[in-house]
Parts: sequence; C-alpha cells; structure tokens
Amino acid sequence: MTSEKLTVDDLARRIGDCAVLLDIDGTLLDLAPTPREVWVPLGLAKTLSQLHERTSGALALVSGRSLNDIDLIFAPEQFPAVGGHGAEMRVSINNEAVAVHAPPMDKELKRRLAAIAKLSSGILLEDKGYSLALHYRLAPNAEKAIYEAVSLIRADLPNAPIEVLPGKCVCEIKHSGFTKASGVRELMTHEPFRGRRPFFIGDDVTDESVFAIMPDFGGLAFSVGRRAQGVAGHFDEPRDVRAWLARLVDGEAAANR
Repeated sequence: MTSEKLTVDDLARRIGDCAVLLDIDGTLLDLAPTPREVWVPLGLAKTLSQLHERTSGALALVSGRSLNDIDLIFAPEQFPAVGGHGAEMRVSINNEAVAVHAPPMDKELKRRLAAIAKLSSGILLEDKGYSLALHYRLAPNAEKAIYEAVSLIRADLPNAPIEVLPGKCVCEIKHSGFTKASGVRELMTHEPFRGRRPFFIGDDVTDESVFAIMPDFGGLAFSVGRRAQGVAGHFDEPRDVRAWLARLVDGEAAANR
C-alpha cells in the first residue's frame, strides 16, 4: 500500500479515534465467478473482530450486498454494516437492521430488467431486494447487449426513479435516492461512529461516492486495484488490504505495550 499521508503506525496510534469503513467484494474479498463463490480467507474475520473491539464498535462493512447476504458470508460473525448501496444499515451488532431511504423497486420494472438475463445463459441474475444485478463474468461478450437493453427500458420509462451502477462484470440497477455515500453519512451520525475520523477502503465505481465525502469528516480514502482520484493511497489487490489490516491490529497492540 502506498500513502502520502499516513502509515500503518500512524493509524495504529490513532485507531481508538477512528472509524473503519470497508467495502467487501474486490476490497476485502477476492472477486469470484459468481457472488456466491466468494470466500473469507482464514484470519480475516478475526482481524475484523479485533478492529471492531479496538474501535469500540466503530467498524462497518459498506457494500452493495444486502445485510442478510453479508451475514451469510461472514457467519457466524456479525458486524455493523451499510448494505444495499445505502438501502440498509445496522449501526451495531446488537441492533436490528434499519432501512434507510429505500423504497422498493417497482415489480413490473424489476420483471422487465430481470428478463435481460435471458440474453445469455452465462448472465447471472441477482435480486438484492432494493436493486437488481446482472452479472456477466461468465458471459463477458454480453456486456454491450446488457447495457443496451437497460438503456431501452430506461428510454421507455424516462420517469422511473432508477440509477444504473456499472461495476466489475456487473450491471446493477437500483432505486435512485440513496447511495453508499448517503448510507455512510447517516452511519456517521450514530454512536460509536459520530465524531470519529473515518477511513474507507473500496475498489469499484460505486465506492467513489464514499471517497468523495471522506474530507467532510476529516477522513481518508484508499482505493484497491487502481489509484482513484482524491484518495490518500491505494492497494494493488484484496490480499494487500487484508495484510495491511492485520498489521494495523498488530501495530495497535504494540503501541499499547
């Protein structure tokens, strides 16, 4: 990881005053052919649990996945989280999930979007409740056809309150009005996150809205796989993020000895 502003030791000394915000797919976890095939490497859940403890609960996963999906991936561990691109939020592991600005997507619109998956047997349809994702990692040649089909539907329904999120081999369509950034803003109004200096690590286009608001909280953003505009540093791949977080925990422990 390269950073012009903070080292691991710097953050380790300040971790008690920080909020740790982490994207999942492509950031903590390596991407897989399908969303169900991702796996949590040995030691990661322990690292996250230690960071959760040492920040007094101010660690949150920030993902396009639903809270239920996040919990299944990290089971039996649970963490505070912003799910569904800001549609859902759990501010602590002892709280019920709270929906935030998340009206349901129109059923007929969802049906029409879902039909796009029939363009190729390799397109995987994922209904996240607040959004619909069309994964084409197994059918990369279908990318253009997918986006053209989505554009036709949007042209036919110009007043539909939807937003298209291009990702890594995925086209996701969600209700407009909420984003990962709006979810993080809401999260930062709650204890134990309120008043802390956040740092956020993400990899995709959908994470850029969170990168952009980090200065509003005196925080820092780090990108994965590319150097996104305005970030303090970047990691080459998820395993580098995992190793850095593990060193952060070790450094914090050393600082307290």
